[in-house]
Amino acid sequence: MATIRRERPEDAGGVRAVHERAFGSDSGEAGLVDALRADGAHVAELCLVAAEGDAVVGHVFYSRARLASGHEVLALAPMAVLPRRQRGGIGSRLVEDSLRRAAGTAFPLVVVVGHPEYYPRFGFAPAAELGLRAPWEIPAEAWMALRLPAYEPAARGLVIYAGPFDEVT
Repeated sequence: MATIRRERPEDAGGVRAVHERAFGSDSGEAGLVDALRADGAHVAELCLVAAEGDAVVGHVFYSRARLASGHEVLALAPMAVLPRRQRGGIGSRLVEDSLRRAAGTAFPLVVVVGHPEYYPRFGFAPAAELGLRAPWEIPAEAWMALRLPAYEPAARGLVIYAGPFDEVT
């Protein structure tokens, strides 16, 4: 059974391997994690790994984004589990644990571009319903948001992701 915990500096190689195996080595996801960390955009207390002993088998990453309204929000991306360990609940545990932690922050929202059949189970809904616009062309059903306890209706508008996202979109 995998243990969910905050990522540590020594997990970097395992985290990179998880994203490369889950998304493909040419996808840019592993490099995105490194670039967001280097940019200082990551939210360390929400970046979690699923570990079995010293081996990282899953990872969820959060970075800061901001809205045209001036509010700072959370961007959930990327999230990955080793292919051989997918469909066993590790991804769900990573998302659930990280969202529980996010609920204790001052951030009003979490945004995600993801599978419309996966993220709604955690409370995500179409982001447009909250007045949020994506910075890229994204199918409406894949553009989702989750209100956190600090939510306020004035948190709306165009979502501006951290600069490293422009390299992978």
